Amino acid sequence: MSIHTYSLAPPMTGAVTGALRTTLRLEGLCVLLVATACYARYGQGWGWFATLFLVPDLAFLGYLAGARVGAIAYNLSHAYIGALACLLAGVLLPHPLWLAAGLIWAAHIGFDRALGYGLKYAQGFGFTHLGRIGKQARGTAGTAAAPQAPSATAQR
Repeated sequence: MSIHTYSLAPPMTGAVTGALRTTLRLEGLCVLLVATACYARYGQGWGWFATLFLVPDLAFLGYLAGARVGAIAYNLSHAYIGALACLLAGVLLPHPLWLAAGLIWAAHIGFDRALGYGLKYAQGFGFTHLGRIGKQARGTAGTAAAPQAPSATAQR
């Protein structure tokens, strides 16, 4: 038995809304700006930055194997964990290429988050922790719709 009441509408779960969503998008913008500023100081030239900036988006190829695999691939390449590991390796080893890669990777993630592209759910590419994106979101008039909770009968 579920503790949620489904009398009016199922609750929206899995996505932030309102001021919290705006805060997370601004946080992404800050990461983009700081990572880019640090790259200007510690990076390997703007040619490398431009060349490698979109590399994390190769994870989109995971969607060729289905939404679940695509979401896993996307989330692995768009979570800050990998970028921070590169940054840590660049500082501790020290190795300037690892540092540059981590800064570019963090800048890319910040850019995506600032645009509203969040981590993905297995329901499909348009379902993110920052709300719905793409064609599905257009019908929500700018609100952050999320994957719907299963019906009470589906939970049994």
